[in-house]
Amino acid sequence: MSEKLIEVVDLKKYFKTRQGDLHAVDGINFSINRGETLGIVGESGCGKSTLGRLVMRLHEATSGSVYYNGTDITKLKGSKLKELRKEMQIIFQDPYSSLNPRMTVSNLIAEPLNLNKVYKTKQETEARVKELMETVGLAPRLINAYPHELDGGRRQRIGIARALALNPKVIVCDEPVSALDVSIQAQILNLLMDLQDEYGLTYLFITHDLSVVKHISNRIAVMYLGQCIELASSKEIFANPIHPYTKALLSAIPVADTSVRGKKQEILKGEVVSPINPKPGCRFAPRCAYATEACTSCELSLREVEPGHFVSCRLFDGEK
Repeated sequence: MSEKLIEVVDLKKYFKTRQGDLHAVDGINFSINRGETLGIVGESGCGKSTLGRLVMRLHEATSGSVYYNGTDITKLKGSKLKELRKEMQIIFQDPYSSLNPRMTVSNLIAEPLNLNKVYKTKQETEARVKELMETVGLAPRLINAYPHELDGGRRQRIGIARALALNPKVIVCDEPVSALDVSIQAQILNLLMDLQDEYGLTYLFITHDLSVVKHISNRIAVMYLGQCIELASSKEIFANPIHPYTKALLSAIPVADTSVRGKKQEILKGEVVSPINPKPGCRFAPRCAYATEACTSCELSLREVEPGHFVSCRLFDGEK
């Protein structure tokens, strides 16, 4: 029986604008089992990164709950919140802007150790830094290098080492390979998977790259304009997509095999609705070839249509 480590319940985040409330995250529900990788995929601007920051408590939720080991962390304050930081870490998208350019590799990796007063002596801290560098594949000769002297892959390895420094249980990976070359992407993904096996880490992996999310995720949640519209195992999502938006996303994946001909690509038409004060109903309806008046008449929620396969679509809600 899998142990549920994180549970997100009706999580919402609205940002105030002059035109009204921008619904960045709007009623998200999911859970992540211990040692599992849940991939979050969707277009730019759909709320993926905001969701990751809400789970980390880097943003305060408008409403809803995030449970970690059964505790609602949205209500934690002070020392209890500081202790939570040790359990949950984040790897940022840009491995350059997330690092202080005036600090060496050694100082960057040691920073979380020093802030949390993990070790009493400088020698212990230095030993831990060298251990972390070896773990993430950074050569010892780079210990006094600065971020601008390194390539993107090595910078991201620094970010991973920092995230590992306090022995966390959960790591939010916010598009950690999108700024890297393809060959380096594979190295970083394999490193993350090896670390997960070695330390039993749980990942919330955020990306817009479907090939990346397929490679690393156990389950995948597809987001569209702040809402989760489909959730299933990685294998099921790619073999049997249900939601029209998911089908369109998968049809857009480039195929390297030139012998594969006749693959139909679903072209989305219509306007993307505004996330500011959106109307009730399916937000994908204006771009959906199957949309009817019923699709905009009421709010939809995820519904289990097959074991472990959830979708938010009027075509599968059991109503006409």
